[in-house]
Amino acid sequence: MPAWTCGRLLVPISERRGSKLASRKRSWPAGWALSNILADYAREHAPETAAPWRIASAVKPLVEFWQGRTAVDISRETCRRFEQHRGRSAGTVRRELGVLRAAINHAFREGRLTRVVSVRLPETPQGRDRWLTQAEALALYKASMNEPGVRLHLPLFILIGLYTGQRKEAILSLRWAQVDLHAGLIDFNTPGARRTNKRRARVPIPPTLLRGLRRARERGTDLGYVVHENGQRLKDIKRGFSSACRRAGLKDVTPHTLRHTCATWLMQRGVPTWDASGYLGMSRETLERVYGHHHPDFLRSASEALR
Repeated sequence: MPAWTCGRLLVPISERRGSKLASRKRSWPAGWALSNILADYAREHAPETAAPWRIASAVKPLVEFWQGRTAVDISRETCRRFEQHRGRSAGTVRRELGVLRAAINHAFREGRLTRVVSVRLPETPQGRDRWLTQAEALALYKASMNEPGVRLHLPLFILIGLYTGQRKEAILSLRWAQVDLHAGLIDFNTPGARRTNKRRARVPIPPTLLRGLRRARERGTDLGYVVHENGQRLKDIKRGFSSACRRAGLKDVTPHTLRHTCATWLMQRGVPTWDASGYLGMSRETLERVYGHHHPDFLRSASEALR
C-alpha cells in the first residue's frame, strides 16, 4: 500500500524514478505513472507553499486510488468513481482532485508530459449559512473554559476567531511577535511566509479580545505562539472544539463557523463592505455574495424604488 512517510511518497520499484516507466523524457500520458506525477509535485512544489501538509494530505488518498494507473486513465468516469470511493464531502473531493489537476499541469510544465489531461472536479458546494448568535457564542466560550485539557488555550482561540474572523490556520500559527498590545494591532501575516490566495489581515484589536490577549500574555512570555499547549504549536483544535460544542449543545458548528459568525455580525451591524472585507482578509465580492443578505441595507434601494 502506498504511504506518506516523513514527507516522502513510497511507490512501487517499477514506478520509481530511473525505471523505464519513469523516464525523464517528455512522454505520452500513458507512459508516466500517476504515483510518480503526484510524488514529483509533492516534492518539488509543496515546499514552496504556505501549508505543504495540505498537499501531502491530498496526495495520499489520490495515490491509493490511482495506484498502478497513468495519466491517460483520468476521465470524467474515473474522477466520479474517485468521488464515490472517497465518500467525503464535495468540498474535500474537489480539493483533492484539484491537487491531481495541479500535479498534471506541473508535469506538463516540467516537460514530462506531451499534453495535459482534463480532471473533472465536483461542483463547488454551496456555502453554509451557519453562524452563532450572541447567546450561542457565549455558551461556547463558557463551555470551552470548562473543557478538561483545553481550557487554557481553547477559549482564547474562540475569542480570536469570533472577533477577527481569521481562518483556523492563521490563528494557530499566530505568534506574540505579531501582536502589538500597546498599539492594539494584530498582523496575521507570518513574517517571511509566502503569500497565498488565503488572505490574512492586519487588524485593530476589539476591546473584548484585547482584554483576553492581555490576560493570556500575563500567563506566559512574549515568545512563541499565542494559542499553544505547553509552549508547543497546536496541530489542530478540532477534538477539543467539538467537545466544547457538545457541552454547549451546539450542532453543525466547526472552527470555521467562527469566521462565518464574525462576517455575519459585521454585516448585521451595518459595517460597510469595504471595511468588513479588509478586516476579514476576504474579497469584497465573496463577502457580498455569501454574507451580503445579512446587511440591513440589503436590497433596500430596490424595495424603496417600488413604493
